[in-house]
Amino acid sequence: MSDITIVVDCNDADFARDICAALQQFPDVTALLPHHQAARDAQYASCWFPDPQLLTRSPGLKLIQAASAGVDHLPPALFASEIPLCRVIDEDFRHGMFEYALWSVLWFQRHFDRALAHQRTQTWKLYPQRAAADFHIGIMGLGEIGGYIADQLARLGYRVSGWSRSEKQLAGVTCYRGEEALDHFLGSLDGLINLLPLTAQTRGILAAPLFNRLPAGAVLINCGRGEHMVNDDVLAALESGQLAGAVLDVFPQEPLPADDPLWRHPQVVITPHMASAAPAEVIARQLLENIQRQRRGLPLKNLVNKHAGY
Repeated sequence: MSDITIVVDCNDADFARDICAALQQFPDVTALLPHHQAARDAQYASCWFPDPQLLTRSPGLKLIQAASAGVDHLPPALFASEIPLCRVIDEDFRHGMFEYALWSVLWFQRHFDRALAHQRTQTWKLYPQRAAADFHIGIMGLGEIGGYIADQLARLGYRVSGWSRSEKQLAGVTCYRGEEALDHFLGSLDGLINLLPLTAQTRGILAAPLFNRLPAGAVLINCGRGEHMVNDDVLAALESGQLAGAVLDVFPQEPLPADDPLWRHPQVVITPHMASAAPAEVIARQLLENIQRQRRGLPLKNLVNKHAGY
């Protein structure tokens, strides 16, 4: 590997510096921030909410890597170009997402939400316990992450169903596909976990029409994308009792504005987009591996289907 110049274009300065530092650990690699004059000659890019003018500022790019599993933060020009686009898929990242999902499920299944509320009023009260097999979890999105979480929850004894746009088969998981199967998927759930990719078809899907197809008192766990969710509809469903609670990690606007009523809702847990993240070292290693593969004419790993949007 030699003479590799990479521009690291992220809207988070600390994250960008971490990726640059990780890349610089490899020989013959130069990692630059976008403002550097030599970034114009970069051959490769690692991106997180990059400048929409990335292709103009670095016109010689041969490969672009999203520094994440999702790619919805990338500007349309990157999808319209012929430059290969890859994403980061990491075992630790997947398992971190599973840990977050499991914690969220247990929060409701074991009534920790009620226990904390009663602690604040010094109320000692026991709650009926529910076995994992009696708690029906539905996962929207059965890709690399959703499929992994579905499998892990099923192995723990949960009743798990999954829904996706394309046909999937997972051991121990009842799989549904397509709009025509959505009612059957939603109709008996205790908890809904959203892990869909963000596309034109899935934007705003977590809204009243979907919530009304759930059993009254179901709970929502959103660790997919903020733009999947219509905040006002989540609040309305909580107020009506259609939703009994929600754990929310992502939002249409981040940071979530301080005056957003979701902050103060007693049945909502808010986390700051922290469900999981790939370490900078993993991002660097996967990009450099794909650079080697591209130079050798081998298939790229974690290649994005630009038409599908993920």
